[in-house]
Amino acid sequence: MTTHHDTSWAPEGEPAAPAAITPADVADAARLVSFGLQAKLLPARDAEYAELVRRHREDPPFARLADAVATGMGLVVLEVSPRAGMAVAAAEDSVFAVRMGDYSRRAASESTDRFLHGLAHLAVAAMAFPRPEDLADDGYLGRITVNGVDSFVRQACRRLEEQAEADGANTDPQSDAPGLEAAWRVWARRTATGATKDARRLSGSTIGIVAKAVMFLVDSGFLQKTSDDAGGTYRTTARYQLQVRDLAGSAAMAELLDLGIVPVSDGTASLLPPDLGDELVADAGLPFHSL
Repeated sequence: MTTHHDTSWAPEGEPAAPAAITPADVADAARLVSFGLQAKLLPARDAEYAELVRRHREDPPFARLADAVATGMGLVVLEVSPRAGMAVAAAEDSVFAVRMGDYSRRAASESTDRFLHGLAHLAVAAMAFPRPEDLADDGYLGRITVNGVDSFVRQACRRLEEQAEADGANTDPQSDAPGLEAAWRVWARRTATGATKDARRLSGSTIGIVAKAVMFLVDSGFLQKTSDDAGGTYRTTARYQLQVRDLAGSAAMAELLDLGIVPVSDGTASLLPPDLGDELVADAGLPFHSL
């Protein structure tokens, strides 16, 4: 006699078998990742995106599937939330990582200028989130200005010069020397603004370099422009905060913060004002943070 077992029944207390993944599930997971790649799109502006974010947060099997789809595309999932959507970063070998390299090549043909563009990005991050709790607070909005970032870097240049003189090492390093010690000399010697014949800002000036870096961040959904004051005033987005959290542990960021221009040791400091004798760019608009 053949015994037929009812496979739909499971003994009490035993978990039911997980539901099989369907093509529709895979399509939804890929759709969520595609939303995440649209840097300026937020769940609050798209009902389908909001629903997929909700499903990711409430349905663990779907979350694992979506994360696997992202991983297969060379993406790292930083966060999935209503405030940031699916925030992803490109791994080094991902096809999506090419964009920053393209920016660097478009922004400057000389390797020295590309290094200065990197310093501008580092300075924007340090000014936007000068304290550890600023990065930890999901509700924090950092604010920067283009002129303020340039003035901040010039303060860093002066601090590094003072340190070099105190150490008796105030001689020009090799042009390809790494770190801020090489960069400050180049930045300090570069004109802050300059102008073309029709009064446009020179792209190779330090403020021009900061402006290009900031516009790249705007196009990437990391900053939002709020006004034209001080060369352009911007506020941070949740996506940028997540990116800077990863950057915060880098040696370059630590080196810049250790200069004391953005003191963070006790968690209550604000940006220090420039020395009265400093010659700053007009309307630098340094963003002092409340204590």
